[in-house]
Amino acid sequence: MPADEIPVVISVRDVKKVYRLDGVEVPALKGVSLEVRRGEFVSIMGASGSGKSTLMHITGCLDRPTEGSVLLDGMDVSRLRDNELAEIRNRKIGFIFQSFNLLSRTPAITNVELPLLYAGIPRQERRRRAQEALERVGLGRRLNHFPSQLSGGEQQRVAIARALINHPSLVLADEPTGNLDSRSGAEVMRILEDLHRQGITLIMVTHDRAVAEHAERIVHIKDGLVLGEERVGHGAPGTAGLAAGAAGVPLPPTGAAALPLAGEGRGEGYFPSYPLPPNLARAAKSPRARHRGLGDEQEKAICVGTGAPAALRNRLEPGIFALWQLSSSRRGART
Repeated sequence: MPADEIPVVISVRDVKKVYRLDGVEVPALKGVSLEVRRGEFVSIMGASGSGKSTLMHITGCLDRPTEGSVLLDGMDVSRLRDNELAEIRNRKIGFIFQSFNLLSRTPAITNVELPLLYAGIPRQERRRRAQEALERVGLGRRLNHFPSQLSGGEQQRVAIARALINHPSLVLADEPTGNLDSRSGAEVMRILEDLHRQGITLIMVTHDRAVAEHAERIVHIKDGLVLGEERVGHGAPGTAGLAAGAAGVPLPPTGAAALPLAGEGRGEGYFPSYPLPPNLARAAKSPRARHRGLGDEQEKAICVGTGAPAALRNRLEPGIFALWQLSSSRRGART
């Protein structure tokens, strides 16, 4: 199929983003445009503070642009309300991030189930799909292991399984090998390359040239501007993935995962559009939260990244609520 006939998954059009910190305007993006077609594997490469993570936030419906538009599968998502963005993230976007952000007192299979819980999938179906996803990333014998019982590479594979559980249109990976040794990092990149061959659309943010070259296209960003791009893979955009699909290679289940905690070095924090409500800040300091090993920013990251409704985020500490739903014998755990 000619490259210009392959459907566009994400289109960023002249996007600008300005953060206001203590009355000072800080421009993070200064008119960025980017287009990614179905089945493409694209790296966004830049130094710390270049704007690459801000671009990923906006592309992933975690934040809204100050100006410009973002189209996901042809729908303009740049002006949607919080709950609408949460639904889009849950149904259409999977997240893979450097810091894993797994619920520490929860086994691997339950961590992978979390996006399905927010999507309203029945418990038996959640468990079946989560087990299949973990088996696909080589963790079929680690279903009931807690994060502390897993290596860094295994934790990242749990996060990948969670990112794939809801069949997303787009998977976003932010420095996916940043916390891994070279061997574990190579294994994670092999999995991402396999996903690309199976037709998954991938955007990866990195500062590492060697990691970026696993993609078929590298977009260079500096000081909030796209400097240019280069093709490092082979074939037209998305042709590897489309060929795999045409050959009948099964696509893995997919879904939304968790997010990192650090900002881009400007002090704005990772979720400038989602200030932590005081009740969540208090809940994170409670004995129950400390017992669970949960922190307010981690809970916010997991909840926002898996597509939890805004009303839930504002009412309860989301990780505590998710653990209660998944482990309780009450009605919520049997839906």
